[in-house]
Amino acid sequence: MKVPEKYYDEVFVFDGQWDVLSKCGLKIIKQDKTFVIVTELYLDNPGTSVTYAGYSLFRQICQRKGLSEKEIIYLECNPDTNSKLSFYDEEYFEVTFPEVNGENGRPVYRQLSPGEVKALFA
Repeated sequence: MKVPEKYYDEVFVFDGQWDVLSKCGLKIIKQDKTFVIVTELYLDNPGTSVTYAGYSLFRQICQRKGLSEKEIIYLECNPDTNSKLSFYDEEYFEVTFPEVNGENGRPVYRQLSPGEVKALFA
């Protein structure tokens, strides 16, 4: 399934799991805070999904875009692909990685409300 280009400004190529070439959509929004939004590309991604790439993808984006890990808000987008299947509806999640603070653990996901998403793109 094809992801509409309105969800991203560029295709970001990254090293996925087992160093498999992978792709995601990338949009960086600078407001009072800097938001980094990674978007699943589904069939256009030959490798690891943004969720499974996790902190590795986060680090690669920060390094290549010159961003501080502690100063961005990292969001994952599951875009609307006009599928009849409900799990392909548009959703945004804020992801917090404990590694940013030198801790171990699993990432924490918080789904953004429709109002938060609307404010992000206002």
